[in-house]
Amino acid sequence: MTTTNRGPRINAEQLVAVSVAGQIAHPVGRAAPHRVGYDGVPRVLPGTGGIVLNRRIGDLCVGLAGDHIEPGVALHNNGREIVGPRDGPNTALITYACVGNAARVTSGPCRGKAGVVTGKHGGINHVLVDFPTEVLLRLQIGDRVQIVSHGLGLRLLDHPRIAVMNSSPRLIRRWGLVERNGQLHAPVTHLVPARLMGSGLGKNTAWRGDYDIQLSDRETRQRYRLGSLRFGDMVAIVGADTRFGPSVRHTRTTIGVVVHGDSTVSGHGPGVTALLTGPATHLRPLLDPNANLAELLGVRRAQPARERHTLAEIERRAGRPREALPRGAPALSFDS
Repeated sequence: MTTTNRGPRINAEQLVAVSVAGQIAHPVGRAAPHRVGYDGVPRVLPGTGGIVLNRRIGDLCVGLAGDHIEPGVALHNNGREIVGPRDGPNTALITYACVGNAARVTSGPCRGKAGVVTGKHGGINHVLVDFPTEVLLRLQIGDRVQIVSHGLGLRLLDHPRIAVMNSSPRLIRRWGLVERNGQLHAPVTHLVPARLMGSGLGKNTAWRGDYDIQLSDRETRQRYRLGSLRFGDMVAIVGADTRFGPSVRHTRTTIGVVVHGDSTVSGHGPGVTALLTGPATHLRPLLDPNANLAELLGVRRAQPARERHTLAEIERRAGRPREALPRGAPALSFDS
């Protein structure tokens, strides 16, 4: 048996580094403030965008009073082009940025401060960046952040059947990937059955966002310990193929990183940006409780993983008052 823990060989000499940039995005409000959950309850909660001051990679992401919370800062390039699609600059930003890329503030009071790309959130089309807490407290909406994109075109030279996406060479080096008997073993904190994946299905690419783990079924969530998910956890989606967009294929495995928090909306939940996808015979998950971006990249210590109830369960156990619902609203199923 041959084993190495130096990490896989990559085509480093072929990779091109390109600077891309965006602005810290303001949250966007919908026409109605409420979002109706899978339990029938309307809620008004913080959501995507802005600067999240008290949640970073390494923190628990289930049970928050929030919906699709993006830890750290969310970037969007608001520039418009006359050549190609009008939103071409932001499409390029979300395509080029790779998890583990270096980021630097280029305007405002925190100019020069360094951060790291932690994921991509599809639909809203944000690139997520972590900064130290003292920097988050001083950043301003609209501040510009420049990213050194490095990772597009990355290949694992000794594992041609495993596709790499959204991943920087820095992450590949720091991940602790182990090669053993022709297989690549990737440290992860959780195994997720592909049948639990929801929002994000139907896309024809996994390069520009994420897709969500549904946590609404309590028994399944507890069986796979998914109530203990954290921002930045590396997870294996068993039976998933993301080479040409997310799809179910029982002979393949996709490994990605948790990029945003849970949601009570049907079909939604913690989002996963794909990093590796390949045959289950070649790409093997290796359970490791420390397989979190915060630990792998030396950003901070991750919180201990512990099971938490979803927000819907927390409210139900606390006895959500009827007064919280609009006057005259029909009774909810669990109120009857």
